Amino acid sequence: MDLLSTASQYLTTPAAFIVVLGILIFVHEFGHFIVARKLGVGVTKFSFGFGPKLFGVTRGETEYLVSAVPLGGYVKLVGESDGDKVPEELRDKSFFHKPIGVKMAVVAAGPLGNLLFAVLVFWVVFLGGVPALTPKIGGVVADSPAAQAGLAGGDVVVRIDGEEIATWEDLALRIRKSGAGREITLTIRREGKEFDAKVAPEVKEGKSIFGEKILEPRIGIVAGQEIVRQKLGPVQAFFRAGKETGRLIELTVMTVVKLVTRVLPSETLGGPILIAQLAGDQARQGVSPFVYFLGLLSVNLGILNLLPIPILDGGHLLFFSIEALRRKPLSPEARALAQQVGLALILMLTALVFYNDIARVLAR
Repeated sequence: MDLLSTASQYLTTPAAFIVVLGILIFVHEFGHFIVARKLGVGVTKFSFGFGPKLFGVTRGETEYLVSAVPLGGYVKLVGESDGDKVPEELRDKSFFHKPIGVKMAVVAAGPLGNLLFAVLVFWVVFLGGVPALTPKIGGVVADSPAAQAGLAGGDVVVRIDGEEIATWEDLALRIRKSGAGREITLTIRREGKEFDAKVAPEVKEGKSIFGEKILEPRIGIVAGQEIVRQKLGPVQAFFRAGKETGRLIELTVMTVVKLVTRVLPSETLGGPILIAQLAGDQARQGVSPFVYFLGLLSVNLGILNLLPIPILDGGHLLFFSIEALRRKPLSPEARALAQQVGLALILMLTALVFYNDIARVLAR
């Protein structure tokens, strides 16, 4: 039994990695595919997987196939570049000969498909309920405002200044908004009885999610470990999923900014090995954490593909934006040079994340 358990633990990581990467890249390419079809751009191939063809079927002008390596997929458009030879009868379906707006929509559809997929994933997760810490105090810091007010571990904060508190997140937000020095009234439940306690938050130094030093009002309490699952209806879950996607988009963009400005060190970057490890960890914790992780990575993939780096979708959007302003495309030489620079950046980034991954493995 122990041998089987150990074997399944090691097999979970590569299996989860293949599932995650396969789904996310497939969703990305499907976004390109469906918008291209809707806007009249011809698609010659749509493949699930890469490498040698296993089997396929042709419908109209498009060959739908399954390839040997199940790590995503690819879309082959009619006339993807000015160098492609396009038969005269397919010229009106050529991507290169379409208006700028159509080109940009097809290119942007991949990353946007990942973001919409994230909303769907989070909606499914939240339909099962949203886990949240209760406003139960796990501990009180000595000589803090909370300690001076007589609060103790095990107390539950019911209201702040008369307003109901449902989760620890609500509690923390209200304290931060209260400001320093202004006295607030906490209604506490202890052993079935309620009483009010006057507390004046004080400014303390802490750290942001990016490790930056910040000053914020605190009263000196630590969260307990009691978790409740808040039930949401389909509409509530959908809006919560959209809000969560927006929050992760903002967090991803800020992470990129912090990396560029060197607030976050490059050592924090991770690649396929780290993703595989995290995917395996989430898969072992259960379906819900694994699905949430899938949505998180989908947001990351969508935003990173929108970066204005040549060879990424964002780079193509940059080229098309310049073309729209100049009213003519960049020269083939300029595009080729930009693509080479973009490829060099991607290769350097790939080398860095692989180095970080291997360093983490060796450091264990």
